[in-house]
Amino acid sequence: MPIPAGIPAPDFELLDDQRLTHRLSDFRGRPVILYFYPADDTPGCTKEACNFRDDYSAYEKAGVVILGVSPDSVESHIKFKKKFQLPFPLLADEGHKVCDLYGSWGPKKFMGREYEGVLRTTFLIDAQGKIARVFENVRPAQHSVELLEAIKAY
Repeated sequence: MPIPAGIPAPDFELLDDQRLTHRLSDFRGRPVILYFYPADDTPGCTKEACNFRDDYSAYEKAGVVILGVSPDSVESHIKFKKKFQLPFPLLADEGHKVCDLYGSWGPKKFMGREYEGVLRTTFLIDAQGKIARVFENVRPAQHSVELLEAIKAY
């Protein structure tokens, strides 16, 4: 179960696709989209990332930072970002500690098999560092449009 809206977003520190360290607190003063996705270069995750890429100028215009988080390695993120020319940081959460912290790791089912993995979840964090909205069970194809609408409303 993801952590709820209305509370301060837990701070964390992760490496990105350029081996740079990012802390959530580094972005205080700007709204942040923190999205958790299962794996680089898979159909749903690629669709979601490419929609963020295609709408990136609207996010920039709104002053919003996008941070993608998955348990993939820095090397995997480097390839994924380059292949699809993604303009925002992808953060490597290899031990899924940040996924756990945000409640975005849990039981999943696929083709009758049960396993633990990333629950596709997005957090809209306001400029003061508080979770403004939580999006669960995200549909990759529509998610960027859904977030842009939420940003206009908030």
